[in-house]
Amino acid sequence: MPIIMKKKERETTISLLRRFSRRVQQSGVLIEARKKRFFSKKKNRRQLRASAQRREVLRGERQRLTKLGLLEEGQLMPKEHIRRLQQRGEL
Repeated sequence: MPIIMKKKERETTISLLRRFSRRVQQSGVLIEARKKRFFSKKKNRRQLRASAQRREVLRGERQRLTKLGLLEEGQLMPKEHIRRLQQRGEL
């Protein structure tokens, strides 16, 4: 959908440009253009299911570590811990 701006009476070019850029940002055109810049293949059902299971395991492990006091609320898990989960085959 094109964004059309007309210069108002006694409006400077700078304010018109500012108004236009604000309208473009609010419309989400730039976000869509950045998404479509590179082709990304959609995940199949098996991949979606596997990533969902991985997220569940990580969420549960993060909650367990928070209850034990090893992680604070909102803190990310250390990469070493994630690697250990992968080696055990839990991920």
